[in-house]
Amino acid sequence: MKITVIAVGKIKEKFYREAVAEYEKRLSRYCKLEIIQVEDERTPDRAGDAIEREIKRREADRIMKHLKDDACVVTLEIQGRMYDSEEFSHEIEQLAIQGTSHIQFVIGGSLGLHEEICKRAERAVSFSKMTYPHQLMRVILLEQIYRAYRIMNGEPYHK
Repeated sequence: MKITVIAVGKIKEKFYREAVAEYEKRLSRYCKLEIIQVEDERTPDRAGDAIEREIKRREADRIMKHLKDDACVVTLEIQGRMYDSEEFSHEIEQLAIQGTSHIQFVIGGSLGLHEEICKRAERAVSFSKMTYPHQLMRVILLEQIYRAYRIMNGEPYHK
């Protein structure tokens, strides 16, 4: 299976980059992983709704260029479905059984995702009702994908 993570913004902190690299290495034995970073927009302090909508629109345009028609698009949204690790693993496994060969996970920028991206998605996943920095969310997502593959393969994982 091919897993693509499309994320808004670059990871600036070294410790996040190192964590992403570690999970890229670990996941290489289970799937073909691709990480695509699209440019984020600067958000002015106290930006109004119209400016925030425009920022999300610009970021959405950049994301849309990478979405594939034959992929299952999964957005990360606070309003998405919450899974435990076993359920998340089962969901990925079921997609593979049903013939899905490519999953694209989409992580928005600091303002979240534009509604066009959310409508395009086949699934929306929430990792918490809390808000996380989008750089950290990449690490959390990769860890959960790694854990999902460990579960699928009957391998031990930390509970």
